[in-house]
Amino acid sequence: MVHPLQLGGNPFGWGADRDESFAVLDAYAEAGGNFIDTADAYSVWVDGNTGGESETIIGEWMAARGNRDEMVIATKVGMHPKHKGLDPVNIREALDASLRRLGTDHVDLYYAHTDDEKVDQVAVAETFDALVRSGKVSYVGASNFSLARLKSAMKISEKYSLAHYRVVQDRFNLVSRAAVDPEKQEYLRSRGIAELPYHSLASGFLTGKHTGGDATGSVRGDRVTDLLDDQAALRALEVLHDIASSHDASMTATAIAWQLSHDFIPATIASARVPDQLTELLAGTELVLTDAEVEELNTAWTEA
Repeated sequence: MVHPLQLGGNPFGWGADRDESFAVLDAYAEAGGNFIDTADAYSVWVDGNTGGESETIIGEWMAARGNRDEMVIATKVGMHPKHKGLDPVNIREALDASLRRLGTDHVDLYYAHTDDEKVDQVAVAETFDALVRSGKVSYVGASNFSLARLKSAMKISEKYSLAHYRVVQDRFNLVSRAAVDPEKQEYLRSRGIAELPYHSLASGFLTGKHTGGDATGSVRGDRVTDLLDDQAALRALEVLHDIASSHDASMTATAIAWQLSHDFIPATIASARVPDQLTELLAGTELVLTDAEVEELNTAWTEA
């Protein structure tokens, strides 16, 4: 069983240093959280980082707290500069590196961070299956896969009786739904595959804190610029604000509640740089929207 808020490890080693990350992780665990998402590439984009910083911090935290068995850890392969793609040798080497940084002998969920059409999907499936059989990986997932490629991968796993993708991860939020359109949603339901979306708050846009046009002070502030110029997105934000107000809740909590109202989303990924930011995220897992409110939010924004 996993907590409906999966804590994103993206800021660890980026927006949050080791001590700040430990504080967030402590607060999350104290609130009952047990599901942490990271990747071997986090946070290679920061000057001076080489990738794996997030995994290292999480591993050191689990060692310090002695709670590895209580945590469900997800990490990914395919986007680290030294371990790009899904070549079988690369997958195995990248996993061993991730395990060393995490200080564990297995990961609970291992994703292909992105698709790799240069590598035969049979070879990828056989490699992931071998890792599951070895005990180094409990379940495998696919991140940023098109529906067509997800379907073909699933057919291969079935044909050869190999471990198949149990979880997918895509960008999906109130104002970004293209990656998980109705056709993909129906496929996920039909196959019992869970969607664990990232960018749940559209890089902070859905918190409402940038509505004045000020994206300063946020490590992700530059990512919301296009949305601040999108009148349709701004109108959706107004609807979100009104529904949040009717519940005496924050826009952050309401955006999380909207995601979790979808039957194919058992948990959503969101990150925090400081413990106080967890309060509204966790509140979203408790907030229940009416069917009418969900539908109002569903129709508040449509992609141009």
